[in-house]
Amino acid sequence: MIRDPEVLQALLDTVSRFVRERLVPAEEEVSSTDQIPADIVADMKAMGLFGLTLPEEYGGLALTMEEEVRVMLEMGQTSPAFRSLFGTTVGIGSLGILYDGTPEQKAKYLPRLASGELIASFALTEPEAGSDAASLRTSAVRDGDVYVVNGTKRYITNAPEAGLFTLMARTDASVKGAGGVSAFIVEAATPGLSIGKIDKKMGQRGAHTADVIFENCRVPATQLLGGREGQGFKTAMKVLEKGRIHIAAICVGVAERMLRDALNYAIERKQFGQPVAEFQLVQAMLADSQAEVYAARAMVVDAARRRDEGLDVSTEASCCKLFASEMCGRVADRAVQIFGGAGYISDYGIERFYRDVRLFRLYEGTSQIQQLVIARNMIRAAKG
Repeated sequence: MIRDPEVLQALLDTVSRFVRERLVPAEEEVSSTDQIPADIVADMKAMGLFGLTLPEEYGGLALTMEEEVRVMLEMGQTSPAFRSLFGTTVGIGSLGILYDGTPEQKAKYLPRLASGELIASFALTEPEAGSDAASLRTSAVRDGDVYVVNGTKRYITNAPEAGLFTLMARTDASVKGAGGVSAFIVEAATPGLSIGKIDKKMGQRGAHTADVIFENCRVPATQLLGGREGQGFKTAMKVLEKGRIHIAAICVGVAERMLRDALNYAIERKQFGQPVAEFQLVQAMLADSQAEVYAARAMVVDAARRRDEGLDVSTEASCCKLFASEMCGRVADRAVQIFGGAGYISDYGIERFYRDVRLFRLYEGTSQIQQLVIARNMIRAAKG
């Protein structure tokens, strides 16, 4: 669903120019320093990137899913670390409040999230609960007008920068699984909340993850998302479904960038007296990559349109995340192969992308979890 093609194209042109002129030249600096320059962060906020999907009444751009996908295809043309800084706020960090928050919670936080004043994070994964999110152990025990929270969250994206966490915690120990899980809006300055050391990761330097530790953290009862217990897991699943289409779009964009770099290198690099692009085995890798990128792009746009139409896209979202992330990994591998020895050297940048994109098959539901979701949905539908 594209509401105004001209307005959208103007936004896409702006994002494309920003990526080309500001972000691509900064890729190596971000990789070496593990920090996104402050002036780039300020420009992201000024462009409205932190409020892409939030309603206009809260200062956002209110993009439809298809419009969001098209913006992410442009953002994917550079290091995924840049997108990660605002993507968590745009998606899983703020959508829970938008979908299920009370009017007071929305009014208090969404304008500050849309402007980038607050960076949001999503605290779900734990040391013993990742893919099996329903088994999380972090507890939130009611004590008068507060909840006392204890537990540790792991691999939380943007935790060191976040001013706000959407926290999933167990409020009813007698209910096993998803039913006893509630969601909370926890401000980073809340006493009892602390951030662990920044994780050293394989890739995506500049995008930080860390543990979030709750030690007798007293969260006001007014911060219970939606004012209702037991709804946390439902909120998480709604948020993650949309996020899977978003991530799939980024996978496509990054794959396009890697393929373009590999193609340009193959045209310039000569062996045996001719460009390596003239060799059929190299052409096969280029062609396979192009076909897979095209298929993934078509899937992502189709799923986005279906979601905009109000259809249930649980299966389609998982299909997109599964196929696009696996495709991105294959394109990265072929790109390194096309670069040859140069692909293993950091000067050319392709080895950085090779490391960066490995994460896509892990977070927001591993490929294996997507397979389970797809198959179970198929079986459920067949049984009627």
